[in-house]
Amino acid sequence: MKKILIGLCAIGVAGYSVGAVAGNNKMHKEQRHLNRTLRPIIHHLGLTGDPLENRTVPKISSPEAQLGMELFFSKSLGGDRDSACVTCHHPLLGGGDNLALPIGTESDVPDLLGPGRTNHDGSTLPPVPRNAPTTFNTIAWDQFQFHDGRLESLDPQQGANGAAGGIRTPNSPLGEADPLAGGNLIQAQARFPITSREEMKGFNHNFYSDQQIREFLSARLGGYPGPQVFDDDGIDVTDLEPLPNTSHWLEKFQAVLGDPKNPLDAEELITEQNVSMLIGEYERSQAFANTPWKSYVKGDNWAISADAKRGAILFFTSSKQGGANCSSCHSGDFFTDESFHNLAMPQVGSGKGNGADGSKDFGRFRETDLDGDKFAFRTPALVNVEVTGPWSHAGAYATLEGVIKHHSNAAHAIDNFDESQLVAEGVSNLDKMDANTREALDFPSFELETLNLSDMQVGFLVEFLKTLTDPCVTDSACLAQWIPAKDDDLNGDQLNAIGEDLHPL
Repeated sequence: MKKILIGLCAIGVAGYSVGAVAGNNKMHKEQRHLNRTLRPIIHHLGLTGDPLENRTVPKISSPEAQLGMELFFSKSLGGDRDSACVTCHHPLLGGGDNLALPIGTESDVPDLLGPGRTNHDGSTLPPVPRNAPTTFNTIAWDQFQFHDGRLESLDPQQGANGAAGGIRTPNSPLGEADPLAGGNLIQAQARFPITSREEMKGFNHNFYSDQQIREFLSARLGGYPGPQVFDDDGIDVTDLEPLPNTSHWLEKFQAVLGDPKNPLDAEELITEQNVSMLIGEYERSQAFANTPWKSYVKGDNWAISADAKRGAILFFTSSKQGGANCSSCHSGDFFTDESFHNLAMPQVGSGKGNGADGSKDFGRFRETDLDGDKFAFRTPALVNVEVTGPWSHAGAYATLEGVIKHHSNAAHAIDNFDESQLVAEGVSNLDKMDANTREALDFPSFELETLNLSDMQVGFLVEFLKTLTDPCVTDSACLAQWIPAKDDDLNGDQLNAIGEDLHPL
């Protein structure tokens, strides 16, 4: 009897194994077929899977990045001490704010970030006219910053992050280097949110020039006299509030940037150039590119699913060959050509003052004054795109499916745009959205093909895009390294973020 039982068990296992092997063989055959299609494409395009290759990434544990993190989270750098860099760029919100359009200054609960954030009057209408770009992988940009590229490297070199040849900023004419831009694109970018009334400067300090507000805020941190500011009638309007306590900032700057043999005072150490450099090093340390896609490109055939491979083949194949042609703009390992394109993305929000009523945003045209640049915006990178929504220059789309369908048939997407995805964000000018967007759609620079991708194809593309996500950016424990562990700000200005439920993010 014992032998019979053993025999029956053996038959049962063997029967199961045959079915499993048959299923595995079918799956392996399918995967091998997809690999035989996808791997030559990867080889032809010269992809490595790593947008950070040959770049020197600052460690978040470095003294510079640590002090930069404290500055990034400090409302002391807001004109009215009610906003910080992190207000619109929190690591737990994809390096952004999870809103279509940001609410920077004048929020009634400054530490409440993301959905539920309102203006001081209880309104959810955001004053910031463009979506907050992610700070993740900013070190991988070599040519431009901002949606309209108003900050650009004049001699872009692969891997340099704008460190060579000078950087043009809004404080210098087009094509001319700003001598105060700093050492790379990210330091240069870090100098501008504090100059924006909507983002950090506040609406009560209009007589401060960009450089005056930078110098005053650095002086505020250091506790030394800042620049005097006069209105058009010559009346002193220096009105920005000083800090009650500045000693701890001096101690921190001395520890990181000081020379024990030649101690420097606050005025020498806590300068706007050092503040922006430190914030830039913190942002540049947010390098997240260890993705399943990278593993696949490096040779792991099982790193991504069959559907993701189908999406990748669609992504990299031209429309003439039956693909979605995505890589014509989302090229290279960082998935961006760092150029500008008119995709007629829905123009929601307040706009940038363009057009007869000021509700339009002409994008790159605002910098170059070239007709071909009207309604054109910088191609976003796609590494970690899964966590960086809402998407487009005005945050119009709340899902990746929606963005892809817009690329597939923009006219149909605009005809059927679902405004309910924006209600929670309180986006303004919805009555003008259709007309403003159609102007971009009808403009000669519009360049999207009509592909009419099927829902299945859209699904494949979404699965591929999800393989571009570094697991760290979905792991709060991993991201905790980029959030201050303690609050030792004696001025009470460290932004300790809470969500709509009033609990810590």
